[in-house]
Amino acid sequence: MTGSLQVPLQITLRNMTHSDALEAQIRRKAGKLEELHPRIISCRVTLEQGARQQRQGRDFRVGVDVRLPGRQEVVVNREHDEDPYIALREAFDAMKRQLDEIAHEQQPGPGVRARTAPLATSGSRAGGRRRDGGGGSDPWRCF
Repeated sequence: MTGSLQVPLQITLRNMTHSDALEAQIRRKAGKLEELHPRIISCRVTLEQGARQQRQGRDFRVGVDVRLPGRQEVVVNREHDEDPYIALREAFDAMKRQLDEIAHEQQPGPGVRARTAPLATSGSRAGGRRRDGGGGSDPWRCF
């Protein structure tokens, strides 16, 4: 991560031995998420290996919990049989989609524009004419 998080990245591995490669992958995915959405305050990632079932494969569950300003929390949970890297990819892809949707919802609508020009002072209007008609031939003309 780039270090702009207010709370450091938290990684938890449950029911599995520590893996530097998995931790590095989680850090890369979380760093990319933070690059795309710099308003993230904190990120917690949990990777858990489930108990072995009747079938051959292992079950991996990933939880990604991101906190945004204004106490908004976004949570994604994914699981995958046999491959923790696929479970991580799917969880972070789902989180990216949710954060993209939140960012899109917070943008102004199509008819709303940000004001870039300074507001007119009380005695002036755009174009140099005053509201009281000064500077123009028609005293009732305001624009």
